[in-house]
Amino acid sequence: MAKPQKIEKEKLTAADWERGALELIAEQGVNAVAVESLARRMGITKGSFYWHFPNRQALIEQSLQRWLEHDERNLQILMDAIEDPRERLILFFRRSTQVHQLTHDVYTALCFAPDHPLVQPVLEAVADRRTSYLANAFRQLGMADEAAAFRARLTYAAYVGYLQLMQQEQAPEPESPEFESYLEHVIKTLIPAV
Repeated sequence: MAKPQKIEKEKLTAADWERGALELIAEQGVNAVAVESLARRMGITKGSFYWHFPNRQALIEQSLQRWLEHDERNLQILMDAIEDPRERLILFFRRSTQVHQLTHDVYTALCFAPDHPLVQPVLEAVADRRTSYLANAFRQLGMADEAAAFRARLTYAAYVGYLQLMQQEQAPEPESPEFESYLEHVIKTLIPAV
């Protein structure tokens, strides 16, 4: 019985390796990604890794690119799904504080490695994209360009800060009454009433 299972495992795709690397990044950070330990974790020999990637760096690059594309799709769906810019911004806050999703865990881990040569461009791309979407929503609420850009940066900083505080167990737990009060206060503070 073990042999068919091994054959099935040998059919792992590059996407399976990338997903495994992202899960490891989310749990232990970028520096924890190692071919041998990842193969053990996935229950396969490391030899199959080389069918898909020439080396560890290529795996990390591809994994981060996959995560970046996934993040872009999610953000676009989120920000384009609702016509009312205020409601869009409120949804951004509500969704971005659902921190027990892989995308948030990966992002949080990346924030702890901003100087890593493979991470730095990813963080810059994510910050640019998210603040651009946010600034656009604030402009649609009637803010001038400069004010919208400043508010977008402040909003994004609140999001990043919340994720980091969660890692330090300094923020209210999601779905708790304290969290709802906190979230309502953040929304009221950062999103102008119309």
